[in-house]
Amino acid sequence: MLLKDKVAVITGAASGIGKEIAFEYAKAGAKVVIADLSLEAAAATADEIVRTGGVAMGVAMNVTDEAQVDKGIADVVAAYGSVDVLISNAGIQIISPIVDLRLDDWKKLLAIHLDGAFLTTRACMRAMIKGGKGGAIIYMGSVHSHEASPLKAPYVAAKHGLLGLAKVVAKEGAKDNIRANVICPGFVRTPLVDKQIPEQAKTLGISEADVIKNVMLKDTVDGEFTTVQDVAQIAVFLAGFASNALTGQSITVSHGWHMQ
Repeated sequence: MLLKDKVAVITGAASGIGKEIAFEYAKAGAKVVIADLSLEAAAATADEIVRTGGVAMGVAMNVTDEAQVDKGIADVVAAYGSVDVLISNAGIQIISPIVDLRLDDWKKLLAIHLDGAFLTTRACMRAMIKGGKGGAIIYMGSVHSHEASPLKAPYVAAKHGLLGLAKVVAKEGAKDNIRANVICPGFVRTPLVDKQIPEQAKTLGISEADVIKNVMLKDTVDGEFTTVQDVAQIAVFLAGFASNALTGQSITVSHGWHMQ
């Protein structure tokens, strides 16, 4: 199996894309750590994986809390001996025109996406360097890491920021065989996206069907949503890649919405 006995920490993994990646990693042989704001939800997802024959544990992790992040990663190392993969996936969305956007909402979104990525990266890099085996750090970006959309200023800014962080990690981590890359999905039908549909319909004064067809999917080649499985397969590929030949890059999974 491609990820046999690799220890993978996945933030925001109790639902959505993170949960699908967790199950794919378990199938590929990884020991999966479900890190989520809710310990109950994290433990429930870990139990699901164990019942299907995988190895998993749940940890409570508010990715904006430095002490909780550091303790969570220390607990993972104590349980499994190392950290080999980090999937920085935890995130939220806030829909608002810039002129109406509250500073508190701007700070909240950036803290979860960027502070969270930094804190989990730092903790996992320290563990990877100490373990001496290298590792892979994968950020959950978005097509919005490359493109802009109205009503999403903090989200677009944060997702652009992950590209810069990944490039620095790739350069600093190379000597310790630590790779960093960004997955950039298009719209995926997760609770995060489902919540946006009525919000955008209300803000734009159009129907929810029009939001899907003429806003979310209008630039795809086939009018299709990206799936959680699409993203999970890329995450397995990046974690299993064997060398620094593929580092500091972004891979877009979007049905052609963004082409590079």
